Amino acid sequence: MRRFLATAVLLAAAVGPLASGCASTIPNTSLEDTDWNRQVVAFMEQYRKAVESRDVGRLLSLASPEYLDDNGTPYGDDDLDYTKLREKLAAWKDRVKDVRYDIKYQRIHEEGDKILVEFRYAASFEVVDANGKDQWAHRVGDQRMVLTYNPTTHAFHVLSGM
Repeated sequence: MRRFLATAVLLAAAVGPLASGCASTIPNTSLEDTDWNRQVVAFMEQYRKAVESRDVGRLLSLASPEYLDDNGTPYGDDDLDYTKLREKLAAWKDRVKDVRYDIKYQRIHEEGDKILVEFRYAASFEVVDANGKDQWAHRVGDQRMVLTYNPTTHAFHVLSGM
């Protein structure tokens, strides 16, 4: 009987993951654990860390020179190109004193030559308010960042979504 139970337990352990159809995921994400997904997450972690350290130079180096974000509106007056991104990030760094930025990666997929990264973020910013006082602001939301990848240089860049 013991031999039967031991065999049954080993069989269940070996076949269980296959029977459930579950692929392993990258820890703390909803993403299948593949080399490609790990590369994308590693790039996105560079972005997250640059946000937390308020490193405008690093953020700009991650952005494509063709960066263009329409902010989800049909109007062009709020579009953000690379030049406006640089200005916005400089003003942001002056206003923000500290940042905590967490990302939960939910989905990575490709559309043509673009890589779409969908994630949920939780951000806390210590900002100087209009009266010159330090104040914490919190935001939680869903975001999509659009990336490009150059297979020759093995480099990702952000096309929109910063």
